[in-house]
Amino acid sequence: MTRKGASMSKAPNIKTPARQGTKVATARNASRKAPPVEAPDRAAAAEKRKTVAVIIPFYNGSRYIERAIRSILAQTVTADEFLIVDDGSTAEESSRLRAIAARYDVKVQRKENGGQGSARNLGVSLTKSAYLCFLDQDDFFLKNHIELLLGQIPESDPHFGWAYGELMEADEDGHIVATSIASRYSKHPKYSIEDLLERDMHILPSASIIGREAFETVDGFDPQFMGYEDDDLFLRIFRAGFTNTFFPKAVTVWCINKNSTSYSIRMSRSRMLYIRKLCQLFASDPERRSVYVRDLIFPRFCNLIAGEAFKSIYFARYEHEIRMAQHRDELVDMLDEFAGLMAANTRLRIEDRAKLRIFRLCLRPKSRRMLVVPYGVARVLRKFGLGFARRRR
Repeated sequence: MTRKGASMSKAPNIKTPARQGTKVATARNASRKAPPVEAPDRAAAAEKRKTVAVIIPFYNGSRYIERAIRSILAQTVTADEFLIVDDGSTAEESSRLRAIAARYDVKVQRKENGGQGSARNLGVSLTKSAYLCFLDQDDFFLKNHIELLLGQIPESDPHFGWAYGELMEADEDGHIVATSIASRYSKHPKYSIEDLLERDMHILPSASIIGREAFETVDGFDPQFMGYEDDDLFLRIFRAGFTNTFFPKAVTVWCINKNSTSYSIRMSRSRMLYIRKLCQLFASDPERRSVYVRDLIFPRFCNLIAGEAFKSIYFARYEHEIRMAQHRDELVDMLDEFAGLMAANTRLRIEDRAKLRIFRLCLRPKSRRMLVVPYGVARVLRKFGLGFARRRR
């Protein structure tokens, strides 16, 4: 499909001198200096400017990868580059990936395990396209993903950062559960730090197209994260002065997979790294940092961290809960670490300090018996709309 965009350069307009006697000589000299050439084709220039690379980070995901590959190859506007980065999968999984990729003639680059962020960064370094699309191995693009997102790129915005679309939610096998996720749980597009920090952003790289200039300006994904690397990337692009655009139509199917990093201790550890980094990002302005930590970071993460610690002690019903229960000591320690970060970076409101103190008091013994009564009280309070409700801004 032809893409529109870039302006074409014009051949020089040679003005004829007023005196007749110099007309022929002037024209001859002008032709020697600037021989007439055909103007560049607008469509070709636009095509070059809007090239797109699609990168999939792969880690032991042979069960899903073929579905992802097919969704990219079925695009109404084809990708100019397509690369899968094998992030240190097992030998068996790597072999399966190579066999599948060979059937579809897709390039694979293998590296040592370092997480999705490092895999995506390597993929970007091995491509040249002006725009970047990422796809997680267990998600898949809708057929017009690239076409719709390309259409959201402003024709004359030198500060373009990224454009992103709505998401469909599906189960592990790709069966649709909901046709709108991002708009239900977050505010779009992002206009302020508050929009980026007060809750999960619901900006997925799998539903975005990112300008290479913006990506490289902030040095891509921070490889220390194996979870929250998406939020961190878009926050840094925003703070660097790049723009963002939201398209309220689904472009990607987001498949909820309970065996993914999102349901692992790696996500919990990465969350704590992200909270530390958020506190450091605003260190040059202590007053503003204190407000952000108190009003945005604390309410966003407190219940989440305490909830994970509680579940690791109280529940062991499903496979991912059993896995997390093995890390209950670490998860309870994370709540203590979170409390320390809050104390070091802000002064919480009285009710928030009480809330945090109650959570720590109940969870520190790591006893399921001791949580039965608090859990029952919390459920009753929630039923009647009482208890620790999330503060509305």
